[in-house]
Amino acid sequence: MARRLLLEFEKPLVDLEEQIDQIRQLARDSEVDVNQQLQQLETLAARRREEIFGSLTPAQKIQVARHPQRPSCLDFVQLLSEEWIELHGDRRGSDDKALVAGLGRLGSRPVLFLGHQKGRDTKENVARNFGMASPGGYRKALRLMQHADRFGLPIIAFIDTPGAYAGRQAEELGQGEAIAVNLRDMFALSVPVIATVIGEGGSGGALGIGVADRLLMFEHSVYTVASPEACASILWRDAAKASEAAEALRITSRDLLQLGVVDRVIDEPSGGNHWAPVKAADVLRQALEETLQELLSLDSETLRRQRYEKYRRIGHLLEDGGG
Repeated sequence: MARRLLLEFEKPLVDLEEQIDQIRQLARDSEVDVNQQLQQLETLAARRREEIFGSLTPAQKIQVARHPQRPSCLDFVQLLSEEWIELHGDRRGSDDKALVAGLGRLGSRPVLFLGHQKGRDTKENVARNFGMASPGGYRKALRLMQHADRFGLPIIAFIDTPGAYAGRQAEELGQGEAIAVNLRDMFALSVPVIATVIGEGGSGGALGIGVADRLLMFEHSVYTVASPEACASILWRDAAKASEAAEALRITSRDLLQLGVVDRVIDEPSGGNHWAPVKAADVLRQALEETLQELLSLDSETLRRQRYEKYRRIGHLLEDGGG
């Protein structure tokens, strides 16, 4: 079993975790009954985790959202669907590995799954470009969303990216245009579209697959117009003020639910999704099935109209002078 990576604010749990491991080893090596002691320590550890994760600052939530052991798009796809056929290519010579898509099932219903894919280690992150998609990735996503639209397949998107790739080659190949076309054409889809922020939702890179009938968001995920580091560099010319920027940007799930950007917040297991990925997938499955069932009751015209109205409403409070 891979060793769990602890964040700085999780370190008070280290001693408890070590004690629990020692007692489990003792139970394996001897016939001593340690169940009561083990249960007490596990209860204490769970309570400490709840206390820590129940009072996270926005800056700490960013650390959780970026945790390398947090379940990724492909992790969730494999936990949600026993069948998965990945589809490749934008039909223009590109097959971006930072944005994956394919056919699977949610329950018994065929769906299109797609989302940003980060890596677990340096080698995989380089191969996946740290989840930062190129123009080809967004064109692949749109091609497959339109394929799903033709065959009546609901679309399930997972958002987890620091942003679209901003390299020179991406700009030369039309990064802005590719994202803009996705934004426009996703409004025309006649099938239900559900997007879930599973980690970090950054800027236009997130929006490129995020025009959805319902936007869900895991409790400790973040969704932001710019990373706090970039915001601090722009506003204060000091990236060290990223914590202040995170507070000002209102990037947490509860903030965004209050602002009307997010439709539903999905609770995470105690300690975050990286502590219990299977349990996180079970909760996500229930939320997706409930949301999809609701959307399937609407006809195509109503879906498109409500999707348009949903995004037109965002920002009205500020425009009317209430912010």
